[in-house]
Amino acid sequence: MSKIVAIGCDHAGYPYKKVIIELLKSKGFTVSDKGAYSLDSVDYPDHVHPVAQEVSSATATCGIIMCGSGNGAAMTANKHQDIRAALCWTKELSSLARQHNNANILAIPVRFVSETTALEMVEAFLSTDFEGGRHQRRVGKIKC
Repeated sequence: MSKIVAIGCDHAGYPYKKVIIELLKSKGFTVSDKGAYSLDSVDYPDHVHPVAQEVSSATATCGIIMCGSGNGAAMTANKHQDIRAALCWTKELSSLARQHNNANILAIPVRFVSETTALEMVEAFLSTDFEGGRHQRRVGKIKC
């Protein structure tokens, strides 16, 4: 069974979404595309909630969300139980979000990172495992 990555964004994230989907497919991932589907202005929650729902229900292995600052997308996703969306702007932060926080959604601030950096972050996010141990205890305390 292939790993499924759910992806969603607003209009700002649309150009990056296209190249990230190409990367995911080239690495053998199945992509669940939740939009946006053009540069036309849309509301990020309309495309982020479906990603978070797929990840929280384990329909998708993990998620990638994008908006201009990444903040709105991350805030929206983190409203869902069992979601740990991490707003990252370097590949190192992306790795640490997985390694220490067991993040299951990567939030990318597309107006503040280059396309190359975004792709590096996605690769780091997907290739890093959660360390567990002392970090598991901390992650266990996140949920309200």
